[in-house]
Amino acid sequence: MSDYGKGLLITLSGVLILSPDVLLIRLADVPEWTLMFWRGLGMAVMISLWLMATRGRDALGLMRAVGLPGVAIGASYTLGNVSFLYSVNHTLAANTLFILATMPVFSALIARFVMGQRVPRRTLLTIAAVLIGIALIARGSAGGGAGSLTGDLAAMVTAVSWAVIFAIAEQRKALSMVPAMAIAGAFAAVVAVVLAPGLTVPGASVPAVALIAVIVVPGAAALLSLGPRYLPPADVALIMLLEAVFGPLFVWWGVGEVPGGWTLAGGSVVLGALALNNLAGLWGQRRRRPVGGA
Repeated sequence: MSDYGKGLLITLSGVLILSPDVLLIRLADVPEWTLMFWRGLGMAVMISLWLMATRGRDALGLMRAVGLPGVAIGASYTLGNVSFLYSVNHTLAANTLFILATMPVFSALIARFVMGQRVPRRTLLTIAAVLIGIALIARGSAGGGAGSLTGDLAAMVTAVSWAVIFAIAEQRKALSMVPAMAIAGAFAAVVAVVLAPGLTVPGASVPAVALIAVIVVPGAAALLSLGPRYLPPADVALIMLLEAVFGPLFVWWGVGEVPGGWTLAGGSVVLGALALNNLAGLWGQRRRRPVGGA
């Protein structure tokens, strides 16, 4: 299999594993801090076991190599995790996932105003369109719909947190994101164990929490960390948009939650603008690629 085909399979698998996450959180119905503990612990343990199985004695060295950037990723992941869980429990699932899809926009803003990098004009136009889409989603929440402005804002905090994580990873290209995510999970679990009202999960919620902690979160984190090694960023970002499509469908199928008109309108603007921007970036990369190049 070519590197491109391998990257496509890895990234798409990660998105498909992650897509039921919001539905499982709704079905689990446990406090945010309690669920964050199990999500973090599951990610730390499962990714560590995978590293030990695939890298042997080098696994501990990979963990140590992340250094302060890994700690920063852990802190940002913890903030993003609790804001994500709050958003899922306080607004429409579609609102959460559509707003999370704006993460590349915040990455571009960080690149421009924090790192001083030049942002292409098409990205600036995309940012403007995405802001309009978010405003439409917020209009639905403020207008008496099933959404919530605080839940929508929490989703935006999550998008910013993940943008920070990828900005750190981009600045430290030698840093492997896979062990960094294991450390991030441990960081989140340690914080949650202090703040959670309790760690006990009701019997009816155990299957959903187990799926989240053992398969969904660690599996998706590992696969989506590996995908960018084989695919151009525009391809990865385009495939990631599928979560904002599949996620609400799972919630609609599982608990009958139907997004409102404002959410669908705003989400269409957000996903359409991001998809066009990513396709334009992908087209530009292929035009610049030398003839016969890999």
